[in-house]
Amino acid sequence: MPKFVEDRIFSYSAEQMYDLVADVNEYPNFLPWCLGARLYKQTEKDFYADLIIGFKVFRERFTSHVILGENQIDIEYIEGPLSHLHNLWQFKNLDNGGSSLHFEVDFEFKNKIFQKLVGSLFTEAVHRMVMSFETRAKELYS
Repeated sequence: MPKFVEDRIFSYSAEQMYDLVADVNEYPNFLPWCLGARLYKQTEKDFYADLIIGFKVFRERFTSHVILGENQIDIEYIEGPLSHLHNLWQFKNLDNGGSSLHFEVDFEFKNKIFQKLVGSLFTEAVHRMVMSFETRAKELYS
């Protein structure tokens, strides 16, 4: 099962980065391969989200439960082409006014052949995704 962990430092506050990640409706505007987003069953502490992800001929819908915790966002996989997916975003303010991010994602496709094909591209794709959040933060907060 591919797993990716990244720790980053940003010049933006933990609250700003948290808000950016929690704003799933905006993902199609800046996240690579995200073609659409729909949120439902929203409360102050959680919501469900459908994301449409597309790349070349590949197009899939992923349904997740997004749990908004204190300084962290947990994403639990509900439905789609995977047998397993877990995301964790943890944010911490730093003394200089910036923040640190700890990001984890691990997943497994139901189709083992597809898993082998995508697995080799996974690290680059997730790194690019994290970079997209940083680019979006610069656009919004600089």
